[in-house]
Amino acid sequence: MPEVVVIGAGLAGCEAAWQLAQRGISVRLWEQKPAAYSPAHHSAQFAELVCSNSLRSAELTNAAGLLKEEQRRLGSLIIAAADRNRVEAGGALAVDREGFSRDITEHIRAHENIRIECRQAEFLPDGPVIVATGPLTSDGLFAHLKGVLGNREYLHFYDAAAPIVLAESIDYDRVFRASRYDKGTADYLNCPMDRDTYLTFWRELKAAQEAPVHGFEDSRVFEGCMPVEVMARRGEDTLRYGPLKPRGLRDPKTGREPYAVVQLRQDDAAGTLYNLVGFQTHLKFGEQKRVFSLIPGLERAEFVRYGVMHRNTFLSSPQLLDCNFRLRGEKEIWFAGQITGVEGYIESAASGFVAGVQLSRRLRGLAPIDFPDRTATGALGQYVSNPAQEKFQPMNINFGILAPLERRVRGKREKNLQLSARALEWVEQNRADIAR
Repeated sequence: MPEVVVIGAGLAGCEAAWQLAQRGISVRLWEQKPAAYSPAHHSAQFAELVCSNSLRSAELTNAAGLLKEEQRRLGSLIIAAADRNRVEAGGALAVDREGFSRDITEHIRAHENIRIECRQAEFLPDGPVIVATGPLTSDGLFAHLKGVLGNREYLHFYDAAAPIVLAESIDYDRVFRASRYDKGTADYLNCPMDRDTYLTFWRELKAAQEAPVHGFEDSRVFEGCMPVEVMARRGEDTLRYGPLKPRGLRDPKTGREPYAVVQLRQDDAAGTLYNLVGFQTHLKFGEQKRVFSLIPGLERAEFVRYGVMHRNTFLSSPQLLDCNFRLRGEKEIWFAGQITGVEGYIESAASGFVAGVQLSRRLRGLAPIDFPDRTATGALGQYVSNPAQEKFQPMNINFGILAPLERRVRGKREKNLQLSARALEWVEQNRADIAR
């Protein structure tokens, strides 16, 4: 049986390699770190989380919660590691960033069917391969892929990461601990703003100097990771209806909702680090320190990581890939992760899961699994492979891309619960076959 090369040890690559190895397939995992790093990566560990430590909602009324539950039941390495390294975050699944990556790295390195090779891919090897190089694919491999794909158009957008501050540098007299609408435990630190404080912050944010990013245009920013300065330019109240939304957060000092709120989420299990929720940015580092220090409670904050911005590249997947993330017309070339146009950590891991499972079945002479679009896992594959899309853009999982229910259901919450129940019923019926 041929050996499979998986290029890239991010979330998608690690998940794909794990699923192949668990089914008896020998894997060579190519990873450029620590010999070389992309502009967004800093740790030598695998499955490094860059822009956030949150894997989003854990509830089945949310499509992200459904996708995680599907993957959990199907044996995902990534979700299992997230569960083992969870930190409290209300109704979300957030993780200790370092512990999560270390956990996955240890599992991958310990597997008898996986061999790690530290190398920067400049070409696709002969034989079966899964390309999981993420949105920051190296220039050499990028050029090679263009040739393999017949120089067909790639697409791109800009992505940004949020800053992280030391917990001990926060002024706890000026913040309050709460979760929105008292949902779950009070796991967020909230920095309340009155109107004057907010307007001062908004004006300074709009005027702050940005770091140069070659070819940057606001129109090329992915809406799910919109930099706060870009949102600020869209209008005075845009931030107040976005990451600074005060709804459901009552300041115990006043008994009222503040005019605006900046939320901080715990970033590590020890509680020594907090990230600014929704504060992706590409401001110059000095400007981040100046402007973000205007936030109540962060006047003397020590930033251990400033926000960064980078160009993300992805395939025009509807013209190139099938629903299993295989290159159409090519038996041996598969893709996984953000390079395919799925957006988000769990979506990337799920695409790696599908690619690993389906390639392993092909190599062992088994029929592929038909992941239907009534599941979140299947809906992602259907979305990226639908050639009817005229303007393809990265997509987070959402209930809108799942097949609708056969009958009308009143109420969004009940509808979403029924969509989740239907998906998980299929998972339970087929999990034994998928595990083969």
